[in-house]
Amino acid sequence: MNDLCSDIGYKSINHVGEELCGDHIDIVEEGEDSTVIVLADGLGSGVKASILSTLTSKIISTMMAAGLPLEECVSTIAATLPVCSLRGVAYSTFTIIHILNNEIAEIIQYDNPHVIVIRDYEVYDYPKTEMNIGGKKIYKTSLRLREGDVFVAMSDGCPHAGLGGKYNFGWKREDIADFMVALVAGGYTAKNLSTMLVDECNELYGNKPGDDTTACVIKIRKREPMNILFGPPSNRDDANRMMALFFSKAGKHIVCGGTTSSIAAKYLGKPVTVSLDFEQSDIPPTAEIEGVDLVTEGVITMNRVLQYAKDYLGANQLYEQWSFNKDAASMISRLLFEEATDINFYVGRAINPAHQNPDLPINFSIKMTLVEELSACLKQMGKRIKVSYF
Repeated sequence: MNDLCSDIGYKSINHVGEELCGDHIDIVEEGEDSTVIVLADGLGSGVKASILSTLTSKIISTMMAAGLPLEECVSTIAATLPVCSLRGVAYSTFTIIHILNNEIAEIIQYDNPHVIVIRDYEVYDYPKTEMNIGGKKIYKTSLRLREGDVFVAMSDGCPHAGLGGKYNFGWKREDIADFMVALVAGGYTAKNLSTMLVDECNELYGNKPGDDTTACVIKIRKREPMNILFGPPSNRDDANRMMALFFSKAGKHIVCGGTTSSIAAKYLGKPVTVSLDFEQSDIPPTAEIEGVDLVTEGVITMNRVLQYAKDYLGANQLYEQWSFNKDAASMISRLLFEEATDINFYVGRAINPAHQNPDLPINFSIKMTLVEELSACLKQMGKRIKVSYF
């Protein structure tokens, strides 16, 4: 067993004038270290394409996650979904990336643009084995994973971008590969890489996509633990035990909350130095304690982090804010979304008297809900989460 993990991110935009996307991505986990990712592109666009791609990705991902062979998955798809009576062509194309124990990647491709693999910041020309299953030409590849490997799967909306406009014959796959190599060197997350690729395609379409466009990026990286202390314990006698457990954990340490930082400083025997620089007027400034990586205010800051997390899982329109800003919420977001893979929450249940003011929109239940919602968002990002209450 190795200490690698998969960072997975994707984004889609709809064909202009359509409410539904004709592309669909399904991600099914097989235990902690194996994952099936399917990108399906339904024929045409709109409702019909959406139904076809959703069925295709659901059927394939569920069957492969259950351990059934590729041939059975493809033949089931062929028997289940219709062929277009008008054009007589495939109901849906698909790309499958099967991560096995974070050691092997199996890539299975049918009629989608071929997956781009970036290794050592260069495009890697991986071997492909051609197979014929049910009269369909399928390409299969098996690669041993390395830290830093990046896989870029896409629907044909990506190479069609700019067709007849900026590019006579669309955005060539090799040019997309060069574009992605430059971005990978910037150290972005898989979600941000997929967002930037789809945003560029949208620009090439003149913000009026002529096809459903989807990109899914998988980035292989080492596990990185992170620890967050949020709120004092309900029983003061538990403070030392809470601090001992928190600071004994490997990885970076983030302390959130005024009272919490005072307890942490006392435990470490170090002073709290508060910054007077307001990077953003609505986010309280950070502080410093020797031995702690980041010290911030509590509920207001974490509420903004939750807002960024929800956007990150959706349209990801705010990534330029938290990626570059230096306020506390942006700094926590970068640590949690980009760096961390395993996040340990140490949450105190003490009720803050300041939060009992009826004029303030903060109370104990909101704080607990905040932790639960943020944990759920981080799990959706593929993070391993552990929450301990005191």
